Amino acid sequence: MDRFLEKLRQTAGENKVKTNEAMAKYTTFRVGGPADYFVTPAGPKELAEILKLCRDSNMPFFILGNGSNLLVSDKGFRGVVIEIGKPFDYCEVKGARLTAGAGCLLSAIAKKALDHSLTGLECAAGIPGSLGGAVVMNAGAYGFEMKDIIAEVTVLKPDGQIAVLPLTSMEFGYRTSIVAKQGYIVLEAVLQLEQGDREEIKKKMEDLAARRREKQPLEYPSGGSTFKRPEGYFAGKLIEDAGFRGYCVGGAQVSEKHCGFVINKDHATAEDICRLCGEIQEKIMKDTGVALEMEIKRIGEFEGFGGKK
Repeated sequence: MDRFLEKLRQTAGENKVKTNEAMAKYTTFRVGGPADYFVTPAGPKELAEILKLCRDSNMPFFILGNGSNLLVSDKGFRGVVIEIGKPFDYCEVKGARLTAGAGCLLSAIAKKALDHSLTGLECAAGIPGSLGGAVVMNAGAYGFEMKDIIAEVTVLKPDGQIAVLPLTSMEFGYRTSIVAKQGYIVLEAVLQLEQGDREEIKKKMEDLAARRREKQPLEYPSGGSTFKRPEGYFAGKLIEDAGFRGYCVGGAQVSEKHCGFVINKDHATAEDICRLCGEIQEKIMKDTGVALEMEIKRIGEFEGFGGKK
């Protein structure tokens, strides 16, 4: 047994650490090679200790939520994938405030809000991610962004200190936040909602779910919206106008239903997806001068078009 693995098991617990763990089953794209080490901390204390071990050992690490905005290389990840899992999956309501752990899915949080007749989370119900990742990137849909409902966020800083950040300190922007800029890790967040009518909330959620089913390729594995929205444009429209609707590279395809989504159509590899995204970026830059930026985060080594992170 290597020395780092021994220390990791001592820190996290023997049954909390896996080696050579295939990442395909942890991402919504359903692709990705093995991570050298895969660990699920039992809570914030263990998370801080694991991070310290990684930093002291110069071991690369990556924080994993629901894997819904992530593309892992076919070669895997040479380092430690730290899963924010069940110990961070909780949700409590007090009045119009909802407190949830970073590992709680947005869909589950929205359901909890509905159960308590709280409005404000309807648009988040269909975002396929966990709260932690949604806060990091200020996730949004249908005109909604996480910044609209955040009251405060508890984070773990790189120095191991835990801090509670009010909304005014979050520096939310389009698909970014102070968490992303400073390398913080979200532990939990308090959401400020409002009392509403349960049937109206339910109807809005159902209407939005129907719109998603109609317009988005939910029947195929994907990472969600593939590219960020360029200022003054819509990524899907640019991609469609460039002639990419239905275009394939290997098993990866630009969705015929919504060109803003690259999907795993037929046993795609991560390299297929990355090359397809790169071809899209290259042609749109050549045709329009617009630089499409990936919304999907990539970890590990990639080659060819789109290989640069």
